[in-house]
Amino acid sequence: MGVEFTALHWIYVVFIVLIIGFMVKRRDTTMVCIIGIFLIALVATGDLAQSIGSIFGSFIYAITQLLSTILVISIIVAMSRSMTATGINNVMIAPFVKLIRTPALAYWTIGILMMVISWFFWPSPAVALLGAVLLPVAIRVGLPALGVAVSMNLFGHGIALSGDYIIQAAPKLTADAAGLPVEEVMLASIPLVITMGVVTTVVAYFFLRRDMKAGKLLANTGNLEAVGEELDKEHPITTGQKRFFAVLIPVLFALNVVAMFSFDLSGGDATALIGGTSILILMAVASVTYKKKSLEKTTSYLIHGFQFGFKVFGPVIPIAAFFYLGDAGIYSIIGEVLPATSQGIVNDLGAGLAAIVPLTKEVGALTLVVVGAITGLDGSGFSGISLAGSIASLFGTSIGTGEATLTALGQVSAIWVGGGTLVPWALIPAAAICNVDPFELARRNIIPVCIGLAATTILAMFLI
Repeated sequence: MGVEFTALHWIYVVFIVLIIGFMVKRRDTTMVCIIGIFLIALVATGDLAQSIGSIFGSFIYAITQLLSTILVISIIVAMSRSMTATGINNVMIAPFVKLIRTPALAYWTIGILMMVISWFFWPSPAVALLGAVLLPVAIRVGLPALGVAVSMNLFGHGIALSGDYIIQAAPKLTADAAGLPVEEVMLASIPLVITMGVVTTVVAYFFLRRDMKAGKLLANTGNLEAVGEELDKEHPITTGQKRFFAVLIPVLFALNVVAMFSFDLSGGDATALIGGTSILILMAVASVTYKKKSLEKTTSYLIHGFQFGFKVFGPVIPIAAFFYLGDAGIYSIIGEVLPATSQGIVNDLGAGLAAIVPLTKEVGALTLVVVGAITGLDGSGFSGISLAGSIASLFGTSIGTGEATLTALGQVSAIWVGGGTLVPWALIPAAAICNVDPFELARRNIIPVCIGLAATTILAMFLI
């Protein structure tokens, strides 16, 4: 593949291993990531002052990349807090409480709804739509907040995003890189996406039920600060007003969905629409409830939302800053320090691995899964799938068959890891809405996702 490795590549690999090791040991990784950023910058530039400055620059870059997600989560939390304080939330979720009566129903219902909405609008806006409404319901019937986060994350950022059958951004990227029609890659991905999704979600649910029965995971795991506060008895609103807002709020979000269809909004545009609607809802609730004090209360709720958002994202920013160095972030943070032939550190590592393995269908399938996982480490899931497509084309041509299956397998692996269910900052939306530790969510996902990838890889070996 003509990959030229430098000291930067090896430093990056060493620190990936260290970071994963610290996560497994349940230790904080902030200092490890900062040291890694500093060493990469120092080796790349040889300039001590610039290397120290690169630490700050990497934080700025990470915050810039994550800012839209931080904002929408903060705004949703502010809106949810006002709804809970006024009692609107209790009225709104009453119909769902009648439908969702058990933890199992909550897990599978929330997951399937998340998957369907994510197919059309991608997972981040879907998390915002569902979290504010269904999280309190799930907790009331006994499903812990961590269980809700697992469900939304695996069904949305896992199943829906790895297939991406409606928007088709992922299969288009991989198909173009492999030189195949997008329809062929999508068709080949169907059995892989189904296998990965069923195995992973069932295993995850099994572990959830086991830990709940053992008392390791309680229904109130993950405090409910994310969805509000105690009822504000000093500023009561009438039952009629509560019912009005309980109907209006779901209607407004339903209109958001209609607008997304009508104006072809997805991804960031869909998230912005939901964020703006949530601000308007917050203002309306504050105006009716607090009247003359509504200006101050609106600001107070927003401050609380932003405090919550940055509190949740704070531990994630350093690790995101390090991993962004593995992709295009290194050019923005440090400069043109990689060889001209480099496609970014993580893509170089994936290509280097593919270049040294023997070409059989079994090894080909295993290699595409590993390459996809490596390129997903930057936390986007999408940055490396073009590489996965090109490697799949190379392997498929050499083996004589299975190009579409290998391409789809690389896509599934990259997006499940980086899109994401394992990389902590990629699964932040679900963790933040449910107010659980993103690192704990990532740890809970590791075994189910690895088992799912193993089952999917074995299936791919038979399909090639």
